[in-house]
Amino acid sequence: MPMIDADGCLLNVSVEGRDRGPTLMLSNSLGCTLQMWEPQMKTLAQLFRVIRYDRRGHGKSDVPPGPYSMERFGRDVLAILDDLNIDRVHWCGLSMGGMVGQWLGANAPERFGRIILANTTCHYPDPVNWLNRIKAVKEGGIAAVADAIIAGWLTADFRERDPRTTARIKAMLVASPVQGYLACCEALSTLDQRALLPKIRSPTLVIAGRHDTATPLAACELIRSNIPRASLTILDAAHLSSVEQSHAFTDAVIGFLTQR
Repeated sequence: MPMIDADGCLLNVSVEGRDRGPTLMLSNSLGCTLQMWEPQMKTLAQLFRVIRYDRRGHGKSDVPPGPYSMERFGRDVLAILDDLNIDRVHWCGLSMGGMVGQWLGANAPERFGRIILANTTCHYPDPVNWLNRIKAVKEGGIAAVADAIIAGWLTADFRERDPRTTARIKAMLVASPVQGYLACCEALSTLDQRALLPKIRSPTLVIAGRHDTATPLAACELIRSNIPRASLTILDAAHLSSVEQSHAFTDAVIGFLTQR
């Protein structure tokens, strides 16, 4: 996996799949590495050249000191594309990856074909939940909040039915570098990208989880209604719909990206 320099921050990047044809870039949720997309990779790599990466502060990427911002995350993505000599990609981002996708769609439209914004929001009107999480992580580490986060990421039914996957996702979260995680939480505490949405001209699909309490259906509908001609797909999942409904999620992504 190449390490790509984005303004002095080395980013862990994976490029897989077809050598020719369209390219799809995947962007992870907060507290996840590029491994979160494993359920999709076998199928997606047969159709696309797939780029995955660890956001700064995550996984095998560097953990530079904050503050971080959506613009900084977006410019990291553009640095990856420039380094790989790729002019244009499709985008699929979940949660925080969807927030980065909003910034990119509005500020670098020439670099993106179709955009998928999954289980995400454009605005947190009250920062208190993020400030409480920052305080808890500073005092007890990510493990102190992990069970509560997993309960929001995956439904109780899924956690009972698939404890192995649940444990894998929790381990990924707990292994996140604390300083990088905190810097991302601080960026999210002030998130307001509502003004960007009408500027997104790429064909856009919003994916929502019916049981998602982290970025509820109403938040996804707000995004859909403010992006011209965007569409909405609802999956029977909580926040990590790509994990909980992996086949349905993959089908939605492929159907949207290949439609004429």
